[in-house]
Amino acid sequence: MNRPLGPALPFWMSLVMVPLAMLAAARGGWWWVLMPAYAWYLVTGLDAVLGRSTGNPDTETPVGRLLWHRAITVIWFPLQAAVIFGAIWHAGHAGQLSGWEKMGLFFGIGVMSGTIGMVYAHELLHQKPAHERWLGDLLLASTLYSHFRSEHLLVHHAWVATPRDAVSARYNEGFHRFFARVLRECPRSAWAAETRLLARAGRAWSDRRNPFWRYGALQGGMLALAAALGGWQGMLLFAWQALVAIWQLELTNYVEHYGLTRRHLGGGRYEHVLPRHSWNASHTASNWLLINLQRHSDHHYKPDRRFPLLQTYADDEAPQLPFGYPAMTFVAMVPPWWRRRMNPRVRAWRRQFYPEITDWKPYTRGDLPMPRGSL
Repeated sequence: MNRPLGPALPFWMSLVMVPLAMLAAARGGWWWVLMPAYAWYLVTGLDAVLGRSTGNPDTETPVGRLLWHRAITVIWFPLQAAVIFGAIWHAGHAGQLSGWEKMGLFFGIGVMSGTIGMVYAHELLHQKPAHERWLGDLLLASTLYSHFRSEHLLVHHAWVATPRDAVSARYNEGFHRFFARVLRECPRSAWAAETRLLARAGRAWSDRRNPFWRYGALQGGMLALAAALGGWQGMLLFAWQALVAIWQLELTNYVEHYGLTRRHLGGGRYEHVLPRHSWNASHTASNWLLINLQRHSDHHYKPDRRFPLLQTYADDEAPQLPFGYPAMTFVAMVPPWWRRRMNPRVRAWRRQFYPEITDWKPYTRGDLPMPRGSL
């Protein structure tokens, strides 16, 4: 079977982050700035130059032809682990980095593990092969965010764009409030979803099949390795890059569904997920870096579709972001600026897709009735 490399190569642009991290560790100073500069600003500039990519691949393309697309996600965990733990050892033994240089270095590494690693973990967790799901678990453990697997697969995809989904940002909700809320609510909802599944099978929360045991073991192993390589400093630097990565992930989550809601059908039921329930962005370079995550409308419409086959949509099918995620997450950090840019778009979305709904207060307050036994 023909497995062309050429179409996959643009999606390998994430590899540039690895030598940038090595350069920042070796040179110190402000060299760490190169990592966020590449991931955020250079990619945004390329989006402005390259524009949007509106072509759609054939969804019937055999998985075997996607070998080189899948390869970048498979090799990423060992690369990311080598960068994180190699930098921890270097920070503790090389001696030339000051305290602020170490913080800067691991901020940049956190940008890498959040912008790239978290996105790749998301892709891997949606796949059926066990080795891909395990790689996704390892990537999440390297950012101390393993519960994301349960929350994303069992809660977010089922209840996206409803008040029951913590990750669907409410209209007028600033990012900082959103961030505090999801850090509090998502671990609880993930735990509740997993224990409810166990209960249905007649098993207790303490059953070995509860994935939280695996999550704890993997995260504990990562922290132990960080301590073995760098002592308390190693653990703190590891935790710092994990926090930066989590911040990057939740910024993306905030952008993806801000203000969008599914029609409530009564009795705690909602309409089927459609492309209109996620913000779509077809910007070329940022979709290369984020392996088409910005074609998020199609991902929620067809969650089992691999990233090279995700479709983009026109304005009459899905709401459109004015810029790619790197630029939009920057705007999201300033809530008044964000509201000026996005609230008019949300109101236009409501008029376009739900002109019959005149009272949006229950959707914005999140007080619509829930099904019995809900989280």
